[in-house]
Amino acid sequence: MPEQKPLPAIAPSRATVAMGFVTGMLSGCRRQGRDTGSLLALAGIHIADPASRVPIDRYAALYNRLNRELDDEAFGLFSLPMRVGSFEFLCRGTVTAPNLAEALQRTSRFLRIVLPDLSVAVRRNRGKAELVIGETRPLATDADDPGRVFAFEWLLRLLHGLACWLVGRGLALDSVVFPYSRPFHADDYALIYTERSEFAGEVLVASFNANFLELPIRRDEAALAAFLEGAPGKLTTLYRHDRAMVLRVRDLLRAALPESLTLEDIADRLHLSPRSVHRRLEDEGSSFRAIKDALRRDMALARLAKTGDSIAQIAGDLGYADTSAFYRAFVDWTGVAPAHYRRRLAANIQ
Repeated sequence: MPEQKPLPAIAPSRATVAMGFVTGMLSGCRRQGRDTGSLLALAGIHIADPASRVPIDRYAALYNRLNRELDDEAFGLFSLPMRVGSFEFLCRGTVTAPNLAEALQRTSRFLRIVLPDLSVAVRRNRGKAELVIGETRPLATDADDPGRVFAFEWLLRLLHGLACWLVGRGLALDSVVFPYSRPFHADDYALIYTERSEFAGEVLVASFNANFLELPIRRDEAALAAFLEGAPGKLTTLYRHDRAMVLRVRDLLRAALPESLTLEDIADRLHLSPRSVHRRLEDEGSSFRAIKDALRRDMALARLAKTGDSIAQIAGDLGYADTSAFYRAFVDWTGVAPAHYRRRLAANIQ
């Protein structure tokens, strides 16, 4: 084995991932008859207990080390290797796009060249955008083969994480249908993708707000240089729902409602400077505005679905100065007005 060189540092985190993601990641190596024991040891991962969990920084280190060892950023899972440097080229090709729609189109064309076993497409469907990932050739004879499962898990995570980074905010996935049976580690999907995950589809379909496609790309070459430190494994640590500072800010915002806190208010309660809070949220792949919007969105959807409260009352409880501001925000989130959303829910229940 060639001499091991240190990997770029990845910030430590208390977040963990299920062992199922590790065994899936190693599937390509094992198909090739490679010894994975030394790789696991170098990453500080002990795989004996399938129910144990792995610190996410160690998982990210294993991710990058496997890429380098195999010279394949797709872990030896496909008929052709995706050579190291492919992710960097993808980033450089998308960072100059005018908006997310064009960035995803460029991504689809790029992956058609370097990852021909899978197809990636973006389509619009009834006010939603859908990211569709399907096989152009069977990845395994068994739909639930760990390598096949991980191939879809990995590519969705890669594309979603990159999209979030490009536009500078977390992009909520409304739902995802995965093309295999529910895996043992599927509880982690709520942390990584969305709580609304379904299984046994024909292809992978990730649904999100169609308005996201119009978001401008906010990154440049200077930001890209920093982003690529520790990438692509670094993406595993970003845009998750179990991030420490994100959760602290979200909890403070929720507890203060209907008062609408500012970034300065939050920083004061955390005994930090606003700059420090902003930087730590950025390190975790989020922002104060994104957290505030997501909290209000989640609470608004729940209230409309589960209560008979008036729209004016919900708007006031969520800290909106007037109902019209809540109305505009809700249309941005869902593409429809609050009253229409509630009527549609009622119709679906009947």
